[in-house]
Amino acid sequence: KLITNARVRFLFIARLLKDKGILEYVEASKKISNNRKADFHILGSFYNGNPSAITENDMKKWEAQGAVKYIGVSDDVRSVICKYDCIVLPSYREGLSRVLLESASMAKPIITCNVPGCREVVEDGINGYLCEVKNSNDLKNKMEKMLNLSQEERKLMGESGREKMLKEFDEKIVIDKYLKTIDGIYTK
Repeated sequence: KLITNARVRFLFIARLLKDKGILEYVEASKKISNNRKADFHILGSFYNGNPSAITENDMKKWEAQGAVKYIGVSDDVRSVICKYDCIVLPSYREGLSRVLLESASMAKPIITCNVPGCREVVEDGINGYLCEVKNSNDLKNKMEKMLNLSQEERKLMGESGREKMLKEFDEKIVIDKYLKTIDGIYTK
């Protein structure tokens, strides 16, 4: 679904941990926030007790500064993703990000770090942008590139992500690869 409002809506989805790149996302949004063409939202759970956790006070401070808006948690992330123009996950590392896979399958352009578990989902400039890990300036630059695209260009970028998911990550393809690997183990 193509979002038709004039504002570009960015969404960060992750557990609220520093390793997910939330500090870089907030910092990038502060640098762009005087540009009234964009909204920066956060969806995710607080993890009190984790040394890398963001606190509710951190979030309230960022909201008071006008940097981001916290929208809470959801059991139906798909219904949230469909309301946004671009999904952002500047994570330091991932196994293989389910958020990025789901977002790309929903034809949403994505911005993520050039790290294992994230870069496999993005072809830079085709279905999203890759940024440098722990670099809020580079993230800001990639978010501004997304802002400067027309709605049609963002739509095409999202559609490229959907095609990539169907070609490379469809469940049938993944299961076939597992079966071939298992077969190779037992035929040796």
